[in-house]
Amino acid sequence: MNNPCVIGVDFGSDSVRAILVDATNGQELASRVSYYPRWKMGLYCNPAINQFRQHPLDFLESIEEVIKGCLSDVSAEIAHKVVGISVDTTGSTPVAVNRQGTPLALTEEFAENPNAMFVLWKDHTSIKEASEINQHAKKYKIDYLKYVGGVYSSEWFWAKMLHVLRADEKVQRAAYTWVEHCDWIPFALTGGNDVTLLKRGVCAAGHKGLWAEEFNGYPPNEFFSALDPLLKDQVQRLGTLTYTSDQAVGTLSPEWAAKLGLSTSVVVGVGAFDCHMGAVGGEIEPYYLSKIIGTSTCDILVAPDKLDYTLKGICGQVNGSVIPNMVGLEAGQSAFGDAYAWFKNILMWPLQNIYEMEESKLQEIESTLLSKLNEKASAILPDVKHTLSVDWLNGRRTPFANQNLKASLLDLNLGTDTVLLYRAIVESTCFGARKIVECFVNQGIPVKGIIAMGGIPKKSHFIMQMMADTLNMPIKVHKSDQTCALGAAMFAAVAAEVYTNVEEAMKNMGQGFEQTYYPNEDVVPIYQKRYERYLEAGEVLENNLYDVQ
Repeated sequence: MNNPCVIGVDFGSDSVRAILVDATNGQELASRVSYYPRWKMGLYCNPAINQFRQHPLDFLESIEEVIKGCLSDVSAEIAHKVVGISVDTTGSTPVAVNRQGTPLALTEEFAENPNAMFVLWKDHTSIKEASEINQHAKKYKIDYLKYVGGVYSSEWFWAKMLHVLRADEKVQRAAYTWVEHCDWIPFALTGGNDVTLLKRGVCAAGHKGLWAEEFNGYPPNEFFSALDPLLKDQVQRLGTLTYTSDQAVGTLSPEWAAKLGLSTSVVVGVGAFDCHMGAVGGEIEPYYLSKIIGTSTCDILVAPDKLDYTLKGICGQVNGSVIPNMVGLEAGQSAFGDAYAWFKNILMWPLQNIYEMEESKLQEIESTLLSKLNEKASAILPDVKHTLSVDWLNGRRTPFANQNLKASLLDLNLGTDTVLLYRAIVESTCFGARKIVECFVNQGIPVKGIIAMGGIPKKSHFIMQMMADTLNMPIKVHKSDQTCALGAAMFAAVAAEVYTNVEEAMKNMGQGFEQTYYPNEDVVPIYQKRYERYLEAGEVLENNLYDVQ
């Protein structure tokens, strides 16, 4: 076929994006975004207890909308050239399913039960369970946490499963097994109706589920049943096989082909997490740290050779999780853009709740507030004595996951104004990024450079320049607005056999870089001193916390 086309689908926290791409050159032919309707209304969530759940109908309705939207924007001739679809999702975002692989929330009994829905990555209701897993793992001679950095997080698969099983007896009885979002979507698109046949990707299984080649699968059943009898036999229902994302799950089912207006010969690839496919879309190179920067960050690095040791404090070390035949290393920050959104919401509260203002005016202020703050903050030179912040508004992901940690602001005085507070918050997220770089470098993994992707790198010169200054490293910003979806499209092209491997797809479909930020040598020493204070403040906070659970 001349100029075969592929579709990459990126499920984010708030919306799903799809792009239709010419697989021969990576040209974006159409794109669509759909915001999850139930999520947008705040249904099934309770931020006060860090509960964030998503209804599977949001995913099904939105993926249909964006793919059909893309196809409606091109000619029928182009639509007929679609040969593959691949998806990425947030993670770990698992859901309880029945024997057929249907999420319980899609059944009448559980249609409005948050525990029967997808547990979003940033849901931290399972902090207690994660702590128990970490303590339990110390009892074993085999270190079952060695490939997830030595610390299991409340953001991950087993902690979330155990929390829901404990909290909801009805879900406990009805659930046959649990499935990650990135594995369930391909299963659904291919008409899967037997969960024992579901293909689980090595990305989710290795980085969040404790699957490892060394263990010939997951830790044994005894490990989980001794942790809690509710987990007895759960691991056996996951199987032992995993798949890299260059492989196919199957082809579109007749039902989905009819819904989307595509052929049943369209190949559906194995799913993965957004940051892993995003790193590929951003043209990752060995030992370059790819930062997908949004509400949180996910930092990906690939090493071309298998490592003979495991890294501590990161979020996973998995062969083939990013590029087959390379080691995928993952880290990240639990709050990045979310930290700025939190500050914006505080500033907006009086306008929204005290003063009567027209909705259009409120929206105008809200949409421009952060850009105005960036403009004001960029005019201020850093000073060692300025207000300092520690960036743990949503806990800490890397290094050494700890969702109990809380953020702080230090050195406030009567001269501290809104812009200095904002500047301190931005600086703290950049310092958090530096901690991740040092986590790799201090353990023998070189970081040759930074590749930045996502909305913030493309929109905020101030934030990216500060990051280059604090890291004292150049940062390349990728040209694509949709690197995660583009990465998914690259994997779709390989799964559909347009290309023989991922590297070939990246070479032909990559869109290149639009800008490079270089450190400002005049301010690097100032940020170095402030970074040292940041480290000291973080150590004091971490060592003097009290448990409020």
